[in-house]
Amino acid sequence: MLRKGITESFGAAIHALNTTRLTDGVINRSKRMMLDTLGVGLLGTRTAVFNKALKYSQSFTSVERSSVWGKSQITLPPHYAAFVNGIAVHSMDFDDTWHPATHPSGAVLPALQALTESLPSRPSGLDLLLAFNVGIEVQGRLMRFSREAYNIPERFHPPSVVGVMGSAAASAKLLGLSPAQCSHALAIAASSAGAPLANAATQTKPLHIGNAARRGLEAAQLAQMGLEGNPAILDMDCGFRVYYRDYSPSAMPDSSDFKWILEDQDVAFKRIPAHLGMHWVVDAALAARAKLENTVGNFDLSQIRQITLRVPPSKYVNCPLPTTEHQARHSFQFNACSALLDNKVTVSSYSEAQINRPALKELLSKVKVETPEVNLPSFDKMYCEVEVETDQGQSFVARCDTFYGHWRKPLSQEDLVEKFSSHASTVLCTEGVEGVIDVIGNMERVRDSSALGSYLRMTSSQHE
Repeated sequence: MLRKGITESFGAAIHALNTTRLTDGVINRSKRMMLDTLGVGLLGTRTAVFNKALKYSQSFTSVERSSVWGKSQITLPPHYAAFVNGIAVHSMDFDDTWHPATHPSGAVLPALQALTESLPSRPSGLDLLLAFNVGIEVQGRLMRFSREAYNIPERFHPPSVVGVMGSAAASAKLLGLSPAQCSHALAIAASSAGAPLANAATQTKPLHIGNAARRGLEAAQLAQMGLEGNPAILDMDCGFRVYYRDYSPSAMPDSSDFKWILEDQDVAFKRIPAHLGMHWVVDAALAARAKLENTVGNFDLSQIRQITLRVPPSKYVNCPLPTTEHQARHSFQFNACSALLDNKVTVSSYSEAQINRPALKELLSKVKVETPEVNLPSFDKMYCEVEVETDQGQSFVARCDTFYGHWRKPLSQEDLVEKFSSHASTVLCTEGVEGVIDVIGNMERVRDSSALGSYLRMTSSQHE
């Protein structure tokens, strides 16, 4: 028997995986990922970048239409529904993060939801869960072909590379493509992969998720129509290897040896709408402020002589004086100072008015950043330390090794649902919020997964 190539093994696995392979642990984790993605996506429909993308997408028409989350009257061609909903998910950098580093859900769920609503036969909830997990799994497998991928990225935004492959795999699964067609879907998707990190901290970064969702869906549908790509796209030096300098691929195991990566590697859920690294520095800053107040009695800006941040080296999250919300979401300095000044960081912390406060700018002027050699640029190994020094010579130091929401310290189900509800209720009516929670909570028992879309359109009168 001939040994399968890497790409061929992926195509075979995508085709062969079935719902009996889903474990209780994977179902539970993926339902949490879906709920969180929908919550941050609904909140994201109130952002400027989403509304610009929506206005652009409304100029396109097609016979098939799919819904836009949080919009009761607007439908778009499925590819553009996937595009704008994906943008909404990442518009505030609030979506889940995996290890190695990527945002796995935002590239997959918008594509599947759009496809579900356009198919003549409606997939069941279990079908949707399977396709979602196939899309997540492909991303996880691809990232594990590189040790470089385990670190905070330096050259490109990972969802733009592995996310489009995950979207293609998930869409191919839901479409029921053959093994060869699944391989071709990956090959087609690979030609839409990649986005430079230079566009991080700009309005363009959310497009990376939207493009991944849209282009992966398109790749699967083109493969369904017979379009072919290189059947060895994952095997070749000039194939997927071009994205990773230390690429070392291995075949996807067949069903007898298969185990979901999500079974062992959970995701991180964010408590604040910012780059994942900011969660460490916020928690450390809040702890340092508490120590200062316990000793001095109150927090007085004029007391502070210097603030030292000891963080991992990462150029694209080192933004000393942010002027936009997107820069602020990628600034160790801004997030530490916001936490020190306000004793909290929230969605509103990234508004223009908050960013431009004189008191905040004064604190920012006192920040020094250090990058100790032992502080590795990995979401699994990094730490953040904040030291606040006063004019009286006092020093207050706090360190965060694992924030609440990290995969080592996961959000409780109660807090995850609360996060979803607080965000979704800014857009949906009560029936819509509760309906989404119910459908996701019972997804493996739902007969028609398109029911989810009806709840995502139940907007409150204030939002519309």
